[in-house]
Amino acid sequence: MPVWLELAIRVLAILVAFLTLPLIIGQTEHKVMAHMQGRLGPMYAGAYHGWAQLVADGVKFVQKEDVTPRAADRAVFRLAPVVSVLPYLVVLLVIPLGPRGLVAQPLDIGLFFVLAIVGVGVVAVLMAAWASANKYALLGGLRAAAQLLAYELPFVLAAASVAMAAGTLSLPGIVNAWQPWWLLWQLPAMFVFFTAGLAEIRRPPFDMPVADSELVFGYLTEYTGLRFAFFLLAEYAGILVVAALTTVLFLGGWRGPFGLDAELGWLWTLIKVFAVAFVIIWLRVAYPRLREDQLQRFCWLGLVPLALFQLVLTAAVKVAT
Repeated sequence: MPVWLELAIRVLAILVAFLTLPLIIGQTEHKVMAHMQGRLGPMYAGAYHGWAQLVADGVKFVQKEDVTPRAADRAVFRLAPVVSVLPYLVVLLVIPLGPRGLVAQPLDIGLFFVLAIVGVGVVAVLMAAWASANKYALLGGLRAAAQLLAYELPFVLAAASVAMAAGTLSLPGIVNAWQPWWLLWQLPAMFVFFTAGLAEIRRPPFDMPVADSELVFGYLTEYTGLRFAFFLLAEYAGILVVAALTTVLFLGGWRGPFGLDAELGWLWTLIKVFAVAFVIIWLRVAYPRLREDQLQRFCWLGLVPLALFQLVLTAAVKVAT
């Protein structure tokens, strides 16, 4: 098979996954929240168990009027939703689904690449906040920037711990080096990485930038229709990326029981990803939003010291062994 054709197939597969898996996560969120909170609405759109809820949401977004504020910077305002989606699409290119090269584009510095790209998401938030010409949107964007600057440090430190343990920055290499006992040894790093990842994508309880009780809807206040839907897609894609990175770095990726890694590796990866995504959805229902001071205190006095401790522990173990 020609190289260009193989690359085209890989990119197409990632594009299909990007357009389907976040929607599945969105549908799952509707159902999980409906069951946990006794919501009846999402259970009636469609003939069975509200299967058409996501379709109904899509039709609703298409029908909504596309409004751009008069004082807005129109070019930046319209570009922000696209910028919010693109980083997660690019990150999926380097996340391995299974062994034997089952990844769109393997990179020797895959982890470094992922950490660099994920941080671009806040640019879209700042673009939307500034271009909206709305004080509530601007305040939400500034909160998002402060949140990213804080939680980027423990996010990177936790990832550095597992990279140090594996001795490589390659994501497939980390999975190959992973051992079951890492579930205990790297547990603090996994907690820090997962928690900081939630803050990076601004999911509850770290959703201060869109605090509806204070900021109407933060940087999303002026967005309607399909542009708002793009931001929503970016949120679900962020859930997918955080869940996939947690799986690859800390849960063994395609490694599974019964010695069927080669045959069913892709299935073990997807099972773990959706299990982590379920936890992210559950946290939205189970915990209230953190105040801004609580959010910053939790990062600097909780996650950062824990991440540094894990990094020192990993270095000590590597030197000792």
